[in-house]
Amino acid sequence: MRVSDFWHRLEQVFGPGYAASVASDQVLSQLGGRTITEALGAGVAAGEVWRAVVAAYPDRVPSKLR
Repeated sequence: MRVSDFWHRLEQVFGPGYAASVASDQVLSQLGGRTITEALGAGVAAGEVWRAVVAAYPDRVPSKLR
């Protein structure tokens, strides 16, 4: 998954404004206690970060985006 695809999906799930907040403010245990922004900045693959988002928000992410 490309990083641009990741951001597009995150915005589809949370909306453009809230997606940025989720990415910078929410610490995910699935990412080793990092935020999405920190994980991507550390070189974690976008697909791996997306799987962490799906695991953290299973009721929010529609099946077509999993």
